[in-house]
Amino acid sequence: MTNLAAFLSYILVANFAPGPNTIISMSNASLYGFKKSIMFNVGVFFGVFIIFALSSIFSVALYDFIPSIKSIMAYIGAAYILWLAWQTYKSKPRSEEKTQKRTNTFLSGLLLQFVNPSVIIYSLATISTFIVPYYKSVFMLASFSVILAFVGFVGTCCWALFGSIFQKFLVKNYKAVNIVMSMLLVYCAVSLLL
Repeated sequence: MTNLAAFLSYILVANFAPGPNTIISMSNASLYGFKKSIMFNVGVFFGVFIIFALSSIFSVALYDFIPSIKSIMAYIGAAYILWLAWQTYKSKPRSEEKTQKRTNTFLSGLLLQFVNPSVIIYSLATISTFIVPYYKSVFMLASFSVILAFVGFVGTCCWALFGSIFQKFLVKNYKAVNIVMSMLLVYCAVSLLL
């Protein structure tokens, strides 16, 4: 992997920034307590792992059948990351999301990943731009899928554990936090194209 700093900053921002997984995890922990909300986070882990495994298969197939797709996918990945940077920059603090009954289950966390476009696009962009150009073995793709799903799990658990403190900080300093996260994402996008 040629640009480890860009990869790591992209992964950290993508997994620790506010999104459906983190906000629902925080909401579940505030409603049910950390222990009772952990199964949602485990469901997120398995859902993200499955999405990453499918993205790996899809990306390798594209690279093998259409070698010229590499540069196109880098541009698509960079465009998606820039879009994320813009969305992050202009986002405003949300009031705590309404929580439906039983959102703290394993199945809720698992199924959310299959209707969460940000996770699907994130996995395709990550696999196709940062991983498949350098690694194509089943072992390496499976390892990255587990590691990236685990980083997502850690992100949702952090939001659950420190949700109220983190939420207050984000609301109070949301503009500064948004600018820092946006600039990290822009750095990631630019480094993909250089």
